[in-house]
Amino acid sequence: MNSINRRSVLLAGLGTAGAGALAACTNASGSGSGTALIDPNASVVAATERKRKSTGHQRKVTLTAAPAMIDLGGGVMPKTWAFDGRTPGREVRLSVGDTLVAELSNQLPNKAATSIHWHGIALRNDMDGVPPATQTAVRAGSTFTYRFLADAPGTYFFHPHVGVQLDRGLYAPLIVEDPKETLAYDDEWVVLLDDWIDGVTGTPDEVFAELRQGMDGMDMGESTGSSDMEGHDMGDMGGMDMGGDSASPAASPSSSGGMSMRFMLMGAESDLLGGDAGDVKYPYHLINGRVAADPDVYTGKPGRKVRLRIINAGGDTAYRVALGGHKLTITHTDGFPVRHQEVDALLVGMGERYDVLVTLGDGVFPLVALAEGKNANGLALVRTGSGSKPPATVRPKELDGMIMAASQLRTADDARLESVKTDATHQIKLTGGMDKYNWAINGRPFDMKDPEASPIVIEEGQRVRFDFFNDTDMWHPMHLHGHTYQLGALGPRKDTAIVLPKKKLSVFFDADNPGQWMLHCHNAYHGEAGMMANVAYRG
Repeated sequence: MNSINRRSVLLAGLGTAGAGALAACTNASGSGSGTALIDPNASVVAATERKRKSTGHQRKVTLTAAPAMIDLGGGVMPKTWAFDGRTPGREVRLSVGDTLVAELSNQLPNKAATSIHWHGIALRNDMDGVPPATQTAVRAGSTFTYRFLADAPGTYFFHPHVGVQLDRGLYAPLIVEDPKETLAYDDEWVVLLDDWIDGVTGTPDEVFAELRQGMDGMDMGESTGSSDMEGHDMGDMGGMDMGGDSASPAASPSSSGGMSMRFMLMGAESDLLGGDAGDVKYPYHLINGRVAADPDVYTGKPGRKVRLRIINAGGDTAYRVALGGHKLTITHTDGFPVRHQEVDALLVGMGERYDVLVTLGDGVFPLVALAEGKNANGLALVRTGSGSKPPATVRPKELDGMIMAASQLRTADDARLESVKTDATHQIKLTGGMDKYNWAINGRPFDMKDPEASPIVIEEGQRVRFDFFNDTDMWHPMHLHGHTYQLGALGPRKDTAIVLPKKKLSVFFDADNPGQWMLHCHNAYHGEAGMMANVAYRG
């Protein structure tokens, strides 16, 4: 197997891919006409499902997507869309080899169609929940039943894959338990992180409408002297509310003809993320659906070992997570085991999941999800004894201790891919910027009306290498559906990984799940703008 230095994934720089590399990508991607692709409903998809080991057990759930007024604590009660009237939705838990039978009932308003994507699960292609590539969107007033076998244990979640619905309240944890679990612990706590705007200062659709104008269309109040604002590297404007106190939460034309800025965040900077940390001003950051002023509380006993299953369901925010007064031992990322690593804090991009073990001390301790580069945080509490509640803005020292990202982890021996020759290499150039808001892969925004237009073509049985080249000024958490890839020769198995600006990340996976699969940035707004591609098996 070709390899890359693991630490270089996070820390080392590589020049942008040139025209020759892009041409190579075009050729390798098989984007020419006449390529026969495997349809999500093809017989080979069903045949692959039959090969998965089944327990014969079914886990049946009904999920109703509908408008709801939810209680985020502290008197914050926004109107949003949610599963069964709550955010997060109810946890779905099953065992390896069980079949999930989930009926989605769409009761959303304004004829809004929706779907469910089962994030991280290597499932059958026709159940992946990605309109229009793998299914027709579920119309308002209609139902659709997802049925698939979950054959890999781990921490997952589910959410819509239509527009920017991910940034509403339609998400919930999905836990696949391993009956042969070797980890020893006393209890579990699922920790679900989210950045929240819906029903407070606006809606995700209004956010996207403003962002898609790009920096060129924004009313900055006065001339900046330059139209080159790609990446919006404007640290001197940090914290400035460019939107004023307009009564309308929507982006609105200014008197000078540009668009006012109610939602765009300026000056969010992070060394861990290579610079620009995010696009969107979120009024709240949640842990398990609660604002920091009125946090969720886990009650336990001193000395007990707890497994935290940490999920970032956010739309635009990476979180630096730490538990005050404690060390965290990372055991898994994106469902797959890693060599155990003790850390003070970990960096979690959108779509990423981490399992950690912690031995609880005696007292009251803050679990803080620092919104990386955004000067805000989510908060939950661990209570094992007496003690006062910390302030909502508490910053435990562990946040500035040893901070771990996936690129610095090593896969567990039993999860490592077999070392074999790479059969196909595809260069995946991440392109675009804030001035035009033209996020794309290989310079081509994904065409929702023609998902087979420019596929990245692979063949069943191949060992595939993706070389991500981030040619933008912003980091991107890149998510591959239906598969897990390995970071280099020794890095962890993942389905979502951070690619830093102006850097390269090489990943490897086995093409063992035929169909058509999305590869996209898990920033909800970047993906919707076009940073998405179809990784399609040749028929």
